[in-house]
Amino acid sequence: MTVIPEIENMQREAVLWRHEFHANPELRFDLPRTSARVADLLRSFGCDEVTQGVGQSGVVAVIKGREPGNRSIGLRADMDALPISEMTNVPYSSGISGKMHACGHDGHTTMLLMAARHLAQNRAFSGSAVLIFQPAEEDGGGAKAMIADGLFNRWPVDEVYALHNMPAMAVGSFAIRPGPLMAAADMFEIRLLGQGGHAAQPHLCVDSVMAAGHVLVALQTLVARSVDTLQSAVVSVGKLSTDSAGACVLPGVVTLNGTVRSFVPSVQDLLEDRLCTLVRGIAQTHGATAEIRYDREAKATVNAPDQTRFAVSVARTISAEVDETTPQVMVSEDFSEMLALRPGAFIFIGNGLSAPLHHPAYDFNDAALPFGASWLAGLVMAR
Repeated sequence: MTVIPEIENMQREAVLWRHEFHANPELRFDLPRTSARVADLLRSFGCDEVTQGVGQSGVVAVIKGREPGNRSIGLRADMDALPISEMTNVPYSSGISGKMHACGHDGHTTMLLMAARHLAQNRAFSGSAVLIFQPAEEDGGGAKAMIADGLFNRWPVDEVYALHNMPAMAVGSFAIRPGPLMAAADMFEIRLLGQGGHAAQPHLCVDSVMAAGHVLVALQTLVARSVDTLQSAVVSVGKLSTDSAGACVLPGVVTLNGTVRSFVPSVQDLLEDRLCTLVRGIAQTHGATAEIRYDREAKATVNAPDQTRFAVSVARTISAEVDETTPQVMVSEDFSEMLALRPGAFIFIGNGLSAPLHHPAYDFNDAALPFGASWLAGLVMAR
């Protein structure tokens, strides 16, 4: 059980790539420097095909094996950063105010580049490897944009795989499970419209704040009293705002923004229906009206059974620490859009003891690079 020696030997150079990406973070689809650098490196490795601008700013590369065969395996990495001010104090910290790689996409991109270099030099496989460097994972939309731009029509793949680092998991360890691994992410905005006025004369107003308070509490009954207790779901309100000018003013409008997470479509449908019914009923009870926008931003990330077993078998050639039954997590991942169209699997890889994901003190652990790169390259060579 070991990483691929040729990949381990490129560690020092790969760390420099990763630090370069980290110091120059870019958001969502606006990735001119990142995508250009990725494409330049892929061309320098001798990839058979490198295409930029897929789904606005995605990059797709193709590497053909030297053995006969028609199988095509897709490997995906995300490239975008987050709108967070960095607090790591590392020498390569973000040089762009208010932006940082707080989720390790700089590491994911680097691992796929390492795998690409090894596959292009080695080519000890049949068929083709399709390397997918995706924009806009953090706010969603990147996977959908690449698919809408013909990703799987222009580069047909039989299977597709991806990984994500996980703090608190030991470096070199892997974790996965068949079926739903990460939740679907639905986002909602509720606008409660009342009649504003003086806070000392509430009888002359329609108090949208009071209505919002009842909505906020009632939303927490949706999972507890509507969802099967053997299923998992979360409803959270992350933001509440008003058009009020001060403490003595009752606002005319209160807005609540939040998210709904679930694993199966039937629960997702149930929660959307119950949320809308509940909110409108409470608003009417208080003499207010409700406007609701409900968006399904990402599907549940569902690992195919056969591809999960294969992903585990490759991970076991690299590490003795492979958890095949890791618990489900309520975070979401738009790689789910690709898994909805092609069988495949998504795996977690250990990042060691670090700050949590999306934290200003987070940093990807460079020691994890050869493990992830060996897994990605190993998928192609073993399949």
